[in-house]
Amino acid sequence: MGFQQTFKALSDPTRREILRLLRDGPMAAGDIAARFPVSGATISHHLSILHDAGLVLDEKRGKFIYYELNVSVVDEILGWLTSLKGEEEK
Repeated sequence: MGFQQTFKALSDPTRREILRLLRDGPMAAGDIAARFPVSGATISHHLSILHDAGLVLDEKRGKFIYYELNVSVVDEILGWLTSLKGEEEK
């Protein structure tokens, strides 16, 4: 996972909204798709991009796929962004 792929995934407002939904815990793909006025195939495409960027993890449970936020990648991004500020003056 590289930052370029991660930031490209974050550039889309639908994908950012998916991440906000997953902040509260894992969700089935169908439940995510039901929150958007686009086709299930479109949401599946967005989920694939988020997965490829390492921002979400997926797990098959029976006949459903559940997605959850990959907080370790989010922490890595936040750490990098925070490092841009440098050390704060005391």
